[in-house]
Amino acid sequence: MQQRVIISQDIEHDLAQAIAETEHDHVFVLTDDITQECCLPKVAVLFAKHNATTITIRHDDTNKTLATLADVWTALQRSGATRHSLLVNLGGGMVTDLGGFAAATFKRGINFINIPTTLLAMVDAAVGGKTGINFGGLKNEVGAFANARYVIVNTCFLDTLDTANLCSGYAEMLKHSLISNAQMWAEHVNFDILQPDLAELQRMVAASIAVKEHIVADDPHEHGIRKALNFGHTIGHALEEFSMQQPGGAVVSARLLPLARARTAPKNTLLHGYAVAFGLIGELYISARKAGFPTARLHQTARFIRENYGAVAFTCDDYPTLLNLMRHDKKNTSDTINFTLLHDIGDIRINQTATDEEIREALDFIREGY
Repeated sequence: MQQRVIISQDIEHDLAQAIAETEHDHVFVLTDDITQECCLPKVAVLFAKHNATTITIRHDDTNKTLATLADVWTALQRSGATRHSLLVNLGGGMVTDLGGFAAATFKRGINFINIPTTLLAMVDAAVGGKTGINFGGLKNEVGAFANARYVIVNTCFLDTLDTANLCSGYAEMLKHSLISNAQMWAEHVNFDILQPDLAELQRMVAASIAVKEHIVADDPHEHGIRKALNFGHTIGHALEEFSMQQPGGAVVSARLLPLARARTAPKNTLLHGYAVAFGLIGELYISARKAGFPTARLHQTARFIRENYGAVAFTCDDYPTLLNLMRHDKKNTSDTINFTLLHDIGDIRINQTATDEEIREALDFIREGY
C-alpha cells in the first residue's frame, strides 16, 4: 500500500478528509506528553467530533522501547480497538516510528495516519514506511516496513518547536540536498535556520520530502538506491548511541542543545539531527578521500554545520567504541562497515566500505579538521 503525503495549508480540513477516506470504526490518537500539551490543541476539536481516544506516552528517544510499545498495544486492546480501527500518530519521529510499528503489528495491522510535528519527523521519520523501536542499546533495531495511509505535513506545528530541534530536522534536509542536486544544496547552506522564515521553510520541506519519496518509490525495502538515505548515518548513529551510553551524557558540547534538553532529549545526549550533521562531515571526508568528492564543497558544508551546530566532544580513546557501534549498523554485511559515499552532490555510490584507519581519520576531521 502506497502512502499519500499531503503538504497541508489547512490542517483541520486535510485531516478530516484523510480520516473520512480511511476505514475506521474508532479513531485513536497517539501523542507524547509534550505533543499533547503543545500540538494536540491545534486539532483537538476535530478529534472530539470523532470521539477519538487519546493514548499518551512519555517523550524522548529513551522511551522508544518494547515496554512503551506494549503500553500502546495494551491501551488499544483495553479501549476496544479492532482490525478496522485507525491510529493517528501526532508527534515527532519517536511517536511516528513507535506508533507506526504498533499499528503494523496490532491485530496483524491496522490503518494509521502520521501527522509529524517536528521538522525532523516531517522530512525523515514520518515519510518512507520505516517503523520501529530501539532495542538492546541500538537505535531502531526492531521494526517493520509499513506505510501510513496518509502523512499530513503542516509547518503550523513548528511554531511550538525550539531552535535546537529545528536544526536537528534541518540536518536531514541538508542530507537530502547532498544526495540530490547542487542547487538545493546551495539553498540549504545559505538558509538562516537560526531565524527561519517558516513560509519559505514549508516550500523547502516539500522539496525535501519529494527527494525522499522519489527514492523510496524506486526502492521501498532498501535493497538498492534507498541506501542513499543513510548518508551521514553510519557515523551519525554511532555518535548518537555513544552519547546515550555516557554517564551524565558528557559527550555533548554542541551549540543550542541546552534549549532542546527540556523538550525532547535526555540530559546531555545528542539530538538525532545533530548526530547526523556531524556524521555528514565524517562521511563527506571519506567521500573526498575515496570517491573524489570536491574538497571545496566538503569544507563549505562542514563550515555551515560548525556555525549552526557547534561541535561534538569525544576523544581518540573513544574510537574503538565508536567503531564497534558502527559494526552493529543494520546496513552492514558480516563485520564490514558499509557506507553510502558521494563522488559529487547527487552522484551517489552505495555499498562502499572504509578501513578502520580511514574511519579514524574521518573522526579526527569531525573533531579537529573543519
